[in-house]
Amino acid sequence: TVDPESRHIHKTRSHQQDGFKAHLAVEPETGLYTALALRPGAGPEHHEAAVGLDLLAGEDEPVDAFGDTAYSTGETRQALEEAGHRLFLKPAPLRPAVPDGFTLDDFAIDTTAATVTCPTGRTVGLSGPGGRHHQRRAVFKGLCTGCPLREQCTKARAGRVLTIRPHHDLQAAARRQAATDPAWQADYRRWRPPVERAVAWLVHRGNRRLRYRGTISNNAWLHTRAAALNLRRLINLGLTHTGGAWHLAPAIT
Repeated sequence: TVDPESRHIHKTRSHQQDGFKAHLAVEPETGLYTALALRPGAGPEHHEAAVGLDLLAGEDEPVDAFGDTAYSTGETRQALEEAGHRLFLKPAPLRPAVPDGFTLDDFAIDTTAATVTCPTGRTVGLSGPGGRHHQRRAVFKGLCTGCPLREQCTKARAGRVLTIRPHHDLQAAARRQAATDPAWQADYRRWRPPVERAVAWLVHRGNRRLRYRGTISNNAWLHTRAAALNLRRLINLGLTHTGGAWHLAPAIT
């Protein structure tokens, strides 16, 4: 059976499948699902970062937003920070041009002054935004000739070229915070497991495999299952009906 609305998904380079993606917003202290969406597995409009903004759109007040690297694009960070949310989105790791070599963060990049300085202290200008993605470039060319650190920097015959994306400063600050801020690291380690557990509840007993065809039907199934799991969780938390109203039992301290 083929679902024409499903898409080919690359979760990793080695893990590939056909289907849909379920996007979840979970309140980690209680394990309750607060927003959900099921989308085709491919396409920029269905990317985690795009759907993640929709999941938080109904929040009346700023929240601490936790998420993995898929939600950590520059555009999403900017939108969430402007909305007042405190971000615990794991930054995507940088890939060096050569194994164990220099990454973007080893260069001193000043987007305001439009300059880039390499690890040996050589400085070049940063171009203005260009192209479809408004990226900027720093071209070292001949400055790499004879450089004692060249083998740690680039294999390009013409020298190192850096590509700087529009939200570079936001992403660089996020990488520094994730690497050096003990409070950020402690909060991320504390709240990630409850979210992973909520995902495991959703797909338990073979529920990673869908039962219907089409986005609309499977999205309705996802919301129904999450509602049932929320009810089960509320009962476990002490939900009772007294005096004509629903109550949660007071927490034991």
